[in-house]
Amino acid sequence: MHPSRQPGISTSLMETTPVIKKAKAEILRQAKAYITTLFEEKLPKQLVYHSLKHTNLTVKEVRALGAASELDESDQEALELAAWFHDTGYIDTYDGHEYRSMERAGEWLQAQGYPADRIAVVQDLIRATHRDEPRETEMQQILVDADLCSLGREDFSASGELMRAEWETILGRSYSNTEWAEIQLDFLVASKFRSQAAKERYGEQYKQNIKDQKDRLKKIEKKEKKKKEEVQGNFAEGKRGVETMFRTTYDNHVSLSQMADNKANMMISLNAVILSILITYLGAKTSSIGPAFTRNPILTVPMGLLVATALGSVVSAILSAQPDVTTFKWLKKSPAIATNRRINILFFGNFTKLSLDAFQGGMYELMRDKDLMYTNMITDIYYLGEVLSRKYRLLRISYTIFMVGLILTALSFGIVLLYKA
Repeated sequence: MHPSRQPGISTSLMETTPVIKKAKAEILRQAKAYITTLFEEKLPKQLVYHSLKHTNLTVKEVRALGAASELDESDQEALELAAWFHDTGYIDTYDGHEYRSMERAGEWLQAQGYPADRIAVVQDLIRATHRDEPRETEMQQILVDADLCSLGREDFSASGELMRAEWETILGRSYSNTEWAEIQLDFLVASKFRSQAAKERYGEQYKQNIKDQKDRLKKIEKKEKKKKEEVQGNFAEGKRGVETMFRTTYDNHVSLSQMADNKANMMISLNAVILSILITYLGAKTSSIGPAFTRNPILTVPMGLLVATALGSVVSAILSAQPDVTTFKWLKKSPAIATNRRINILFFGNFTKLSLDAFQGGMYELMRDKDLMYTNMITDIYYLGEVLSRKYRLLRISYTIFMVGLILTALSFGIVLLYKA
């Protein structure tokens, strides 16, 4: 008997077996070529995690897990085909891409003349990779485990950074280091490998990744906490830059307030002189201007405009120079809220509403709490700004009235002279 032949096995069956294997290898080779070209031409470049590299890794892991599970060749082929096509839906959509992957796999396999019942198996495997679909059969569990194999690999952290970059680009989100570390840890803890082959292949590294991620999160949180404490510590200690900022701001407010008062005094003096002259000469019966004014009543218009201009300008200037003190009447009734953020206990307009005991209590609390001290200083600057804003607003009104009034007065005098001529 020929050594290659055994009793009970026909020669024809032995001769067709290599042909079947060759046909299976051919469909997988064609699938690889098709997916490679498809991803290179159409897969969005922003998909830095769900790339051709990830698909190749999934196929590789499917082969290893299938061999460890001793699947027959038909099931192994269906698994590899599903692995090749499971992410092709990303070309068309991000969320729910699995269902588009099923359609694309069905269309391509049908075009290759693949059996309809085996196409259904491949599509059913791809469906199982969706997060909301059940994974009941061993083949489904193997494909899902292979798709998530990075959970049990040493490059888990690097793969996670690729996923982070992909989400931030595709989904328009942004994650701090702490947020992303928490997301990764939650994903690790919530996930699990289902097939026995995957548990044996990835189990030890999966546990190590959880431990490493917890340590990584602690380090990040510790670093963030230290950084925050340094910032808060620097702020509470009143470093030179903060003190300089407050001192400069106070000096600027005082200088601007003095400038406003000087400008207001100038307008008050100028307009007071104009009004005095007008009232004196126009009101004097024996003066030469008095009879002239009486003989020419049309002069009433420019004179009236000049009087109105001087009066409006001087009133606005007086209001600008008028002392303005921010006070809170309810402080006297409720001294317990002397540390309210709206109150500046260092300002006489506020603390004079308090009793001596309430003021002393507020000052002691202010000296104990650096944050409260800075709050009082910031509040003081805010109300100084409000007073300055009011001063300069009234000054603008005063100068505008004076300018417009003088223009109108000059025009009206010109019109009167033309009329007389």
